[in-house]
Amino acid sequence: MKTREPAYYENGGPNNLLSDLDKARGVLEVVIEASYDGIYITDGSANTLMVNTSYEIISGLKREQVIGKNMRDLVSHDIINQSGTLEAIRTRKSVTLEQEFQTGKRAVITSTPTLDETGEVVMVMTNVRDITELHELRLRLRENEANVSELEAMRRELLGDSELIVRDHAMISMMKMIDRVCKLDTTVLLTGETGVGKDRIASYIYKESNRAKERFIKVNCGAIPATLIESELFGYERGAFTGANKEGKMGLFEVADNGTIFLDEIGELPPDMQVKLLRVLQEGEIERIGSNKPVKVDVRVIAATNRNLEEMLKEKTFRADLFYRLNVFPVTIPPLRERPGDILPLAYRFLEELNHKYGMRKYLTPAAEDVLVEYRWPGNVRELKNVVERAMIMSSTDEITVGSLFLHVASAEAQLLSSGEGIDLKSLVERMELDYINHAYQRWGNVRDAAKSLNMDAATFVRKRKKYRQKHMLLQE
Repeated sequence: MKTREPAYYENGGPNNLLSDLDKARGVLEVVIEASYDGIYITDGSANTLMVNTSYEIISGLKREQVIGKNMRDLVSHDIINQSGTLEAIRTRKSVTLEQEFQTGKRAVITSTPTLDETGEVVMVMTNVRDITELHELRLRLRENEANVSELEAMRRELLGDSELIVRDHAMISMMKMIDRVCKLDTTVLLTGETGVGKDRIASYIYKESNRAKERFIKVNCGAIPATLIESELFGYERGAFTGANKEGKMGLFEVADNGTIFLDEIGELPPDMQVKLLRVLQEGEIERIGSNKPVKVDVRVIAATNRNLEEMLKEKTFRADLFYRLNVFPVTIPPLRERPGDILPLAYRFLEELNHKYGMRKYLTPAAEDVLVEYRWPGNVRELKNVVERAMIMSSTDEITVGSLFLHVASAEAQLLSSGEGIDLKSLVERMELDYINHAYQRWGNVRDAAKSLNMDAATFVRKRKKYRQKHMLLQE
């Protein structure tokens, strides 16, 4: 019985097979040479076998400088400053890192080992992607952001209003309403939760008013002891009481004459003082302690409270006639959770001020930004400012990550869910993973150790890092 010859004999024998292999090699070389990315190939011992023209352009090295040379020698002689190939041979896994060449070009390189059946490395193929233009665009973007920040700082210096941020549509609508009353002498009542920025709005009204060149007196009605509040607001005559200044004292309403007085926490004003304040609003006059002679004052009043004055009316702890005098032009400042468009601008304003103060360059990671936006902010703008300052202190690198914020994502999610609002959980998880992956890579400097620190294999680490970076690149930058 005649034995059937192998297929390659049917096609012309071993010489023809060698010819096919040569053709395949030629096709492979054409493909590699046509690649826009740089290609660098070594054997399992790190001896250079092949490079393409793109690699020569990116690296500035000629083929003859590297082909036939061992990567260890190239690194030791500073011809190549960093090698993914050697790391891939050592770990037998793909390695991705960022490299800068002597040409000034920057690239992301990925070295992928090919293993034989025994698990030994027989070849390493390194892909070199030029990201120089992307890097330059990032730098230009940061320069532009810095220029915008300078202009914003100049604007704030002129306005003298370092914390007033108006980006969200809810705040824009409110500010349009406020602009109608700024130039008038109308009494304004600002209401809203603690920390929403009532004092900043009051300051804005004053600076935009016709009384901007006169005094602006701020009074925290809740911080003055009940025994002193009358003398502080309305003053006293000499000898009015034991311990009184022998010359007497002007009250804050007299000091603010022709200007503006801001009565914060007006809901804390004792009932007897409410009567005296009503007299100021109705008749434009005050009466010092120890005197029965009225003193005329021309003062614009801006009041603020975080309490529900209408409920206080029902409880008879706040006078109805005073409430209606104060409530001529009521303005409710929305809480931070209802103006999400202001959260990140405010956070970056605080970051900018702190970076400038301490000579730092700290920034928020994408996942940290997400958590700030999704958190419910019971303490409003004041709480946000404190969180940002604490995060700057606690972050060990320029990156401010989720962990540095001390705001638990789980609690943020729970608050959102309990409020009936929706969250994009998949996107949130991806951004958090990218945050931790980037942080681990920066911490350890290589894929293997970074992946190990996250209890993740290197291949998964590289795959997720590449996927998430591409998906969230615009938001990240």
